Amino acid sequence: MTSSAVDEAAERPAAGTVDGVLFDVDDTLVDTRGAFADAIGAVRREFLPHVPPSREPEMLAVWRDDVHGHYRAYTRGELGFDEQRQRRADELHAAFGGPRVDDALYPRWLEVFWGTFAASWRAHDDVASVLRGLVAAGVRVGSVTNARVALQEQKLATAGVDGVPVLVGVDTLGFGKPDPQVFLEGCRLLGTDPARTAYVGDEPDIDARAAAEAGLVGVWIDRPGVRREGPSAGSPDDAALPGVHRITGLDELRGVLGLP
Repeated sequence: MTSSAVDEAAERPAAGTVDGVLFDVDDTLVDTRGAFADAIGAVRREFLPHVPPSREPEMLAVWRDDVHGHYRAYTRGELGFDEQRQRRADELHAAFGGPRVDDALYPRWLEVFWGTFAASWRAHDDVASVLRGLVAAGVRVGSVTNARVALQEQKLATAGVDGVPVLVGVDTLGFGKPDPQVFLEGCRLLGTDPARTAYVGDEPDIDARAAAEAGLVGVWIDRPGVRREGPSAGSPDDAALPGVHRITGLDELRGVLGLP
């Protein structure tokens, strides 16, 4: 999509233009940050007991920031899921003086981390009412995610999020966002015109801006306290990106889209 096309997208009136909404899953529908915080706390207690609990937020930031981009390499099809996760785990331990997360330690590390993480999946408080409102307005909903479809289906089910089918995952096309084909495939499966479809996600670059560049209405959900500080970090300036709307909670979504 050219810059002029993005500018045109930004100027499109919101009211009455949306037939479908595609959602990101993590930190958009599900409080993944909170689940990661619980998992990192379990890892600290098991493998890094010398690190005081007060440093858990710092550990969480290192995990989520992923400064070497291992997860994004996974979404590009360059690394396997466990490979990227083990690399991030090893870097986390190295940053806080823990043991190497080698092939011998990784299975136990994964048991501690993933067991706590999966048990902590919860929906954000604003999800259920917004989904009911969209359905009542006749808007189709689905999700497009940079994780595996089966994993995200399990996550949504555990979190109690109903009626949001996972249409596209990183395993659907073999790569993930921000590639425009990912968003367009989501629209195809949702049965909506991209120009009449909104995409809502917590990362301003690979979610909202990439969706706008693919011809959708990009919505950046900038939840207080959730914003990353690394390569995915957003800033208030991102609210002014062409074709991108910024909201701080899903309860603002219908207003932005001009829905009753």
